[in-house]
Amino acid sequence: MTTPKQSPELHADLIEQLRAIGSEFHARSWSLGTSSNYSAVISQSPLQLLITASGKDKSALGRNDFVCVNATGNPIDSSQPRSSAETLLHCLIAQLVPTVGAVLHTHSVWSTILSDADLPRGCLRIEGYEMLKGLEGIGTHDTFEELPIFANSQSMPELADRIRSRFAAADWNNPARQPFHGFLLARHGLYTWGRDITEARRHIEIYEFLFEVIARSRALPQSPPPRQE
Repeated sequence: MTTPKQSPELHADLIEQLRAIGSEFHARSWSLGTSSNYSAVISQSPLQLLITASGKDKSALGRNDFVCVNATGNPIDSSQPRSSAETLLHCLIAQLVPTVGAVLHTHSVWSTILSDADLPRGCLRIEGYEMLKGLEGIGTHDTFEELPIFANSQSMPELADRIRSRFAAADWNNPARQPFHGFLLARHGLYTWGRDITEARRHIEIYEFLFEVIARSRALPQSPPPRQE
């Protein structure tokens, strides 16, 4: 049986949502210049994604600035524009994360700084903040999330292998809460996901708030211990 080809114009609603994401994220300094890429799952079997085309200004995405790709990240129709080199990571996340419907990738100042600072630990630990409750499945501030950090690479297959190994070591069997909701590439940015574009957007917003809080807190002078009377 032949799978019908997908064209971006068939997914006008998803395109409009992702265009709005680009405009918002650019305004909030999370997707400046041609950085970042966004995708939405349009088919699980076979896996197909709608993703931003390569080299596009995210503040002004046009309706034709999207590509439909298959599970290997290749355009389903060769007449479509080229997608980002990081398309393979979107495909990988869609394969590894249960119920994923959208993947968003941003390049903010705070994610770039923290991903570099905490790369030696291999993760960014976020603990005790009320805003953690904005991540799907978390219902209390009295918890933590350890966001994996990977050294960046120009070889997407090599990077994908490292990410796949980290996902395989985590417990994804708890239906109430994922072991983590995103990951960082060092000196690069954030990847996160959700069941749909709305949830993935919320995760970006929650993480970016927490990144700024953590980075600014680290810059504050340490308070002296209380005096003993």
